[in-house]
Amino acid sequence: MGLGIWELILILLIVVIVFGAGRLPELGSALGKGIRNFKKATNETPPIDVTPGNPKLEQGENKKPVEQDNKETVEQPVKKT
Repeated sequence: MGLGIWELILILLIVVIVFGAGRLPELGSALGKGIRNFKKATNETPPIDVTPGNPKLEQGENKKPVEQDNKETVEQPVKKT
């Protein structure tokens, strides 16, 4: 139930007509690079971020959102009482 030789030849002929024989190596190269990068991205584990956080926030200085007149939300430090 797969593609036979005649179906593959027909697809290749359509591709040559649409893109032209000169651009086929360029298209093949781009397709190969795309597949290689996809495989590389799926096999690699993402790097762990070990950057320390904001020291002021870690020491307990919390911030709460405050709305200004133009409805833009700005974070300001919370006053300790």
